[in-house]
Amino acid sequence: MAHHAFRLPDLGEGITEAEVVEWHVKPGDVVKEDDNVVDVMTDKATVEIPAPFDATIVSTTGEPGDILAVGSELLVFERDGDASAPAPAPAAPVTETPAPTPVAAPVAAPTPPPAPAKSPDAASERPLTSPSIRRRAMEADVDLNVVAGSGPKGRITRDDFDAFVKGGGRVAATSAKTKRTGVEEIKLIGLRRKIAEKMALSKRSIPHFAYVEEVDVTELEALRKHLNATRADGQPKLTILPFIMQTLVKVLREFPEANATFDVEAGIITRYDAAHIGIAAQTGNGLMVPVIKHAEALDVWDCANEVARLSTAAREGKAKMGELSGSSITITSLGPIGGIVTTPVINHPEVAIIGVNKIAERVVPLNGTITTRLMMNLSSSFDHRVVDGYVAAQMIQAMKGYMEHPATIFM
Repeated sequence: MAHHAFRLPDLGEGITEAEVVEWHVKPGDVVKEDDNVVDVMTDKATVEIPAPFDATIVSTTGEPGDILAVGSELLVFERDGDASAPAPAPAAPVTETPAPTPVAAPVAAPTPPPAPAKSPDAASERPLTSPSIRRRAMEADVDLNVVAGSGPKGRITRDDFDAFVKGGGRVAATSAKTKRTGVEEIKLIGLRRKIAEKMALSKRSIPHFAYVEEVDVTELEALRKHLNATRADGQPKLTILPFIMQTLVKVLREFPEANATFDVEAGIITRYDAAHIGIAAQTGNGLMVPVIKHAEALDVWDCANEVARLSTAAREGKAKMGELSGSSITITSLGPIGGIVTTPVINHPEVAIIGVNKIAERVVPLNGTITTRLMMNLSSSFDHRVVDGYVAAQMIQAMKGYMEHPATIFM
């Protein structure tokens, strides 16, 4: 059969290279048209590369973490029907570690028969799966040895793991007195590498300063609960996040300094009339920032729908490139575990980020009496080159005023 080279295709938006994240095939595998052969990471998103047609894989190019240029050879295949003669068996991949060879025991010292040779993964009793699945299993206390894998060589896929957990699969057998001695080295690749690079760039190049203020959200919470209790069929359940987005839309008109990006090399600050609000979302693979475009044109229900849609797409790895870029300011929240104070890292090249901490009942003085109120802190960071401290304080105080009198958000 004739060999054909398949090259890394044009991924759009001026992208010139991509990082190999995970291969789903190996030499000798037979694939069908549109089967996912490899995941690659661009500057903006993870992209699945499908097989162009039915074929047998001859060789692949690059290991996870390698950077390939658009147009470079990605894999070589033999297409079904190229010739009637059977294809020769493909050579073993150079990255595959051979199984250990059993060593014969000395004749003078009888020993039990040697155990059969095992593959590297079997020898270490580590099922085949990705680092993100291992991390999720550790967090959920799930024993991966009892999860059935449907991938090549029994590899456990994301769907396998999710189905096991949803089906009530048993957790790992642990003992409080059992020592854990395992060590895992994880190569920094894909989204995790992008996050590391972005965070390092932000902290290295942006002079952050933080501003924290407590906000009485008792009335806002009462409004939120009322709207949820009276919402129409098909309307989403509201969290506090859509109200914060609506508040941000209001204050950005008054403080355009914070709704901007800063190109240091060109020395240009770009301010935006539109509010393109990034929402920092935690996924199984790490932090992603889906973007709600033109929040100024959305109401509170629209904001809730967009947050739910984009957060789900990000967690499932289905968010499009355009949905993960183009933000002018970002909101980050850890929800109920949001702590009292955080110091969020600005999403480069933006100049401000609004951090939302948890809502808690606190004892506070009010109108000469002591009472309990629902309080929440806003912990925000600003680029001091672009936003002066006084302006930042005024902006957060304006947010506080709107949120403590929620009717004014919609006036």
